[in-house]
Amino acid sequence: MKILSYLDPGYTPYVRRLNRRALPEPGTRELVTQIIAEVATKGNDALCAYTKRFDGATLTAETLFVSEAEFSLAEASVTAATKIAVARTLKNIHAFAKRSLRKDWSAKNAEGATVGERFTPFDRVGVYVPGGKAPLVSTALMTAGFAQAAGVPEILAATPCGADGTVNPALLYALKAAGVTEAIKVGGAQAIAALALGTATIRPVDRIFGPGNSFVVEAKRQLVGAVSIDLLPGPSEILILADKTGNANFIAADILAQAEHGGDSVVGFATDSKALLGKVVKAIERQLPTLSRAKIIREVLKRGTFLLHVRSFAEGVAISNAFAPEHLSLITADEDRWLPQIRTAGAIYLGNDSPVAVGDFLAGPSHTLPTGGAGRSFSGLRADQFQRRTSIVRLDKSAVRKSLSVVAEFARIEGLDAHGRSTAIRLES
Repeated sequence: MKILSYLDPGYTPYVRRLNRRALPEPGTRELVTQIIAEVATKGNDALCAYTKRFDGATLTAETLFVSEAEFSLAEASVTAATKIAVARTLKNIHAFAKRSLRKDWSAKNAEGATVGERFTPFDRVGVYVPGGKAPLVSTALMTAGFAQAAGVPEILAATPCGADGTVNPALLYALKAAGVTEAIKVGGAQAIAALALGTATIRPVDRIFGPGNSFVVEAKRQLVGAVSIDLLPGPSEILILADKTGNANFIAADILAQAEHGGDSVVGFATDSKALLGKVVKAIERQLPTLSRAKIIREVLKRGTFLLHVRSFAEGVAISNAFAPEHLSLITADEDRWLPQIRTAGAIYLGNDSPVAVGDFLAGPSHTLPTGGAGRSFSGLRADQFQRRTSIVRLDKSAVRKSLSVVAEFARIEGLDAHGRSTAIRLES
């Protein structure tokens, strides 16, 4: 772990580097460009070749899709406890999503024209569910479940299969429960390309949702235009900001839980209490050996974890806003003062008794959140992102008459006389 105090000479340069921009590495960008080009020209053949190369599975155009038999077998094999957990999480997701869906409205403008907005669900969306070291059942619910709540009729999921060509049954059960209508056993940038561009057997989608590694995120970035995207959610991250009221055991447990994601996960802790920082370090050392994924966690602690003793809590807030964390755990005796000053976090967990794990699995808001500093520009996944917005305008003769002088003036300024004429002609009969 990187442990620094504001009294250390390397502290200020390190803190400055925490002001991140979500930009791809050149090597990542080039490889993703190549993968997209191959999927665009070779379609299913490219998908099968990349699946063999990266996942070790032999697929054909016929076995790219999860079959109905596989979905049925998954439903029969998962435990009752899994089904209850999925149902409870979906209930919370749907309740949360319904509150954030946008609703149609209309009103009269100053000239008497009726203006408004209409919101309809996308016809067909794609949701990406990462594979790798763990079946992210919760991510299936936190993406497809929101599409389901928004009334999207076609939901195509993409998730990598194992070397034997199968997908975890609990994940398949969750996808089906969340309204997925089709699923392909493909991961990585090639899956994003297939969702966006389509192949001979895969129909393209209107919008892509879901988190992934740096290659998945870069593919989404490059394919904007061919398709729209939700946000740029990459490897998982957390920043815990606590004053002396923080519980060291709880904070250590949250640090270890986030590090459990492995890979390029980033874990940060900042406090104005030197005593608390020392207690957290000791609590990490006590808890780590008891965990089944201790080896993976140690790697993240070694290369992706920082602990900071900051000058003041205000400085910790400034660091948080510069870092723009995916998850922010805010623990302070003066919550009313500091919470309004947090601007860039994807999600905020308040107080000692708010573990991020509950948000990951159950609470209701989606855990698909901006990472890598993208929180300055993007919000987390929301139900209204599954809705297409259309503006509505209706005029009668009276509204046209009241609008004509302004339209005519803009037409004169911009040299667009046909615009002015198209309005005036409606009053000449």
